[in-house]
Amino acid sequence: MEPEKIKRMESASNASIPLKRIAYFLCFLSVLLLTEGKKPTKPKCPALCTCTKDNALCENARSIPRSVPPDVISLSFVRSGFTEILEGSFILTPSLQLLLFTSNSFDVISDDAFIGLPHLEYLSLANNNLQTLPKDIFKGLDSLTNVDLRGNSFNCDCKLKWLVEWLDTTNATVEEIYCENPPEYKKRKIRSLSSKDFDCIITEFAASQLLPYQSLSIDTFTYMNDEYVVIAQPFTGKCIFLEWDHVEKTFRNYDNITGTSTVVCKPIVIETQLYVIVAQLFGGSHIYKRDSFANKFIKIQDIEILKIRKPNDIETFKIENNWYFVVADSSKAGFTTVYKWNGNGFYSHQSLHQWYRDTDVEYLEIARTPQTVRTPHLILSSSSQRPVIYQWNKSTKLFSNQTDIPNMEDVYAVKHFTVKGEVYICLTRFIGDSKVMKWGGSSFVDVQRMPSRGSMVFQPLQINNYQYAILGSDYSFTQVYNWDAEKAKFVKFQELNIQAPRSFTHVSINKHNFLFASSFKGRTQIYTHVIVDLSA
Repeated sequence: MEPEKIKRMESASNASIPLKRIAYFLCFLSVLLLTEGKKPTKPKCPALCTCTKDNALCENARSIPRSVPPDVISLSFVRSGFTEILEGSFILTPSLQLLLFTSNSFDVISDDAFIGLPHLEYLSLANNNLQTLPKDIFKGLDSLTNVDLRGNSFNCDCKLKWLVEWLDTTNATVEEIYCENPPEYKKRKIRSLSSKDFDCIITEFAASQLLPYQSLSIDTFTYMNDEYVVIAQPFTGKCIFLEWDHVEKTFRNYDNITGTSTVVCKPIVIETQLYVIVAQLFGGSHIYKRDSFANKFIKIQDIEILKIRKPNDIETFKIENNWYFVVADSSKAGFTTVYKWNGNGFYSHQSLHQWYRDTDVEYLEIARTPQTVRTPHLILSSSSQRPVIYQWNKSTKLFSNQTDIPNMEDVYAVKHFTVKGEVYICLTRFIGDSKVMKWGGSSFVDVQRMPSRGSMVFQPLQINNYQYAILGSDYSFTQVYNWDAEKAKFVKFQELNIQAPRSFTHVSINKHNFLFASSFKGRTQIYTHVIVDLSA
């Protein structure tokens, strides 16, 4: 039985009509103008259709008729020979009130397939083997009172998320419909789903820019309200500084510091002054100051060569309003040393140990019990022993040796991250499995292992609400992992092709997020962090 007709709704304001709909209106208007002054011809019943006074039934029709007799307000299609309902298919039949499709098989239904039907009250797409529907299929059908979508094989994925939301808001009567896929939703009522059942936001790192040089360390810093990136180039011996070009939307050279066999360029901003610690394998390591008047970097200090012979990593940190940096020395005769800012320069504050060939140092804050305040710690990675954890002593203002991380020999580097207040570390191993561990209050405990032959970097980083860990390799693709909150561990979701990666750094500029990937044997790569809504 046909549903009761309702009154026509008032026309919406022309100012809000989309351009596409204006185009359809102009097309319709042009037809009227061309026929003005001519004796109107009553449209005949379309081929392969049977017409009565106000109904038309088309069976095995090869296309949608462009016009029907003016008295026809109900149009039906059964076992049609066409597989597409294109946009504007009914723009010349605006009087339709009932539209039915039965036992058809459509490959494409356009978003604006039913545009121009302001009086349509009943729409049936039942039994057409449909798996999905376009998001704007009901847009503009303000008179709809009944919709029949039964008998289809709907795939309840992100492309159908809009339908779940529409069912909650529409005033039209919609017969019960069910999911056919995915398996976990099979035979489930679509109306019983909610937006929370759809995980439609995905991310990826998309290649954005290539820099024509090899690199080791990459750091980012804020200076004079602008963001900068500094890259250590081992073969040219330079620290290259980049800034963001707001016009070209790329990174461009800003300045450089020229040295010899540079391995680390570490920026540190104290109050409003920028300093850069430049670690070199030959010729000693130095500290530079940015001279804002001369607009260049000026060397202000040498780092004692008897302690720092073969620097491999630098970490900066602040404790009790005092600035420090620590250099991990990887030589047989060097000392991993902490330096402190005294107002005029940095001086040697503490040598942690000697002759251990340290490859990495990480600063982090952890608590011994949930009730205690987090205190500063250092973790030293070494080629000759397990990673050693040092704790800051507040009374002596020094780090004291506490413990090591058991059963983790040959760790090249340790980097930490935090999830919901819990402290985790990523441990990189060139031979054997790399690990993710969690601080348990008195020691780190295993969480997850990752195969990592040839790895020299396992870098956790957070972009907005996404926690990643990127595991590089000299022998295979770089693996990008995303933290799964329900499983409380990382899951693999992307591979990147980078030659001999050594560091990964997150850079945020103007609400854009970038991933810088250094390469010891190839070109430095920049990726853009892209967020994609699969339901859009």
